[in-house]
Amino acid sequence: MTKKYSKAAAEILEVLGGKDNIVSAAHCATRLRVVLNDQSKVDMKTLETIDLVKGNFLNAGQFQIILGAGIVDEVYAEFIKIANISETSKSELKKVAETKLNPLQRALKSLADIFVPIIPAIVAGGLLMGINNILTSSGLFIEGMSLVEAYPQIADLASLINTFANTSFVFLPVLIGFSAAKIFGANQYLGAVIAMLMVHPDLLNGWGYGSSLFEGTIPAWNILGFSIEKVGYQGTVFPVLAATYILAKTEKGLRKVIPSVLDNLLTPLFAVFITGILTFVVVGPVMRGAGNLLTDGIMFLYNTLGPIGGAIFGGLYAPVVVTGMHHIFMAVETQLLADVAVTGGTFIFTVAAMSNISQGAASLGVFFTNKDAKMKGVASASGISALLGITEPAMFGVNLKLRYPFYAAMIGAAVSTAYTTFANVLAVSQGPAGLPGIIAIRPQSMIQYIIGMAISFAVTFVMTVVFSRMKKFNSEIEVA
Repeated sequence: MTKKYSKAAAEILEVLGGKDNIVSAAHCATRLRVVLNDQSKVDMKTLETIDLVKGNFLNAGQFQIILGAGIVDEVYAEFIKIANISETSKSELKKVAETKLNPLQRALKSLADIFVPIIPAIVAGGLLMGINNILTSSGLFIEGMSLVEAYPQIADLASLINTFANTSFVFLPVLIGFSAAKIFGANQYLGAVIAMLMVHPDLLNGWGYGSSLFEGTIPAWNILGFSIEKVGYQGTVFPVLAATYILAKTEKGLRKVIPSVLDNLLTPLFAVFITGILTFVVVGPVMRGAGNLLTDGIMFLYNTLGPIGGAIFGGLYAPVVVTGMHHIFMAVETQLLADVAVTGGTFIFTVAAMSNISQGAASLGVFFTNKDAKMKGVASASGISALLGITEPAMFGVNLKLRYPFYAAMIGAAVSTAYTTFANVLAVSQGPAGLPGIIAIRPQSMIQYIIGMAISFAVTFVMTVVFSRMKKFNSEIEVA
């Protein structure tokens, strides 16, 4: 067995361009991750013929080779031995890979790195909110009544769950501030302080800003003739991101001019004060408007174009994922979830789920139509994985490689998202965007979500079979 892994490692090293083309290497549960000096030296056609290789793709500056659980660690051990390189952790590899990203790619990666660690908190809050909705939604189980109305003894339980559910969103800026400070290079606890300052109870609650503006009752600090609005930023995303970025730059600048003996005393003092002033005078108001404009713009397209807009969004979602630009949606989705009482939830999760289901269906379509034994094995496993919300193996290892399944998946996602848009299917939480995602959907939309998944799977599967028999697409397979 060791010979098998050693042979595969040697073959992979050769097709990657040899030792001189390897900068660093690491692995995760299923993939060998390599940073290369020159991507053009990779022999893609030969790589795809190696027995243990199930697919490959380039992401965030890393060339990733899909090998599978239980295999990748064995191949990796042989790979670093043959390549004569030291073992590297994933975090170290990411730092090396970042040097090969352009500014836009680095910005998108930073955005993802900020939000990924706080997803569990948002998921927990969202799912608790879903439970509360089940208990308080009228007519869901009993005609004309909610469970709380039918059984008053559980009213306090529903209230307790609602409090637990809201916590992640009420103090969302604190989570973002702490996470963003690490990415931007600031002291994480100062990042949390700036964020806590933005949701301080002495400030006007951010959710009441609109009505107070209309009534002309916005409180303010009057300092030396300047008026600074005392408004909080509950449930916002972009203001705290900008404030934390300024904190990082301010902190680094202060450390250059403040003597080291006074650093621990003066740097935090001035960093918090300067950032706080800039936040309430400039950054907060501007970024609140920018964040609302971006969210409102996407909501406008979604609400105005309706199913047509949903179809466009759904059809293009997978290509956007390929470019990495989908990370920008994380900020918008977080904003929608934070203001769920107004928005009702997020449609972006539903779009992602329909796209993921379609990628899985396309891969399974390949399993039933492709005669190559190796491709059938990769397609079956990656197809099931995609249905559960993990699309990388299916998207990069099967669908993009053959092209026609990817086109079929885009069509299936477009049709199903048009339906879910028409049915106003919304999620109240982030979660696994696929079959298990039903737990994140608001109760009144669950049936429509299931129908949407069925449409996505059926349309994509049929289109994959149809495209597989068309000469136009078969000719593309030979070129790919």
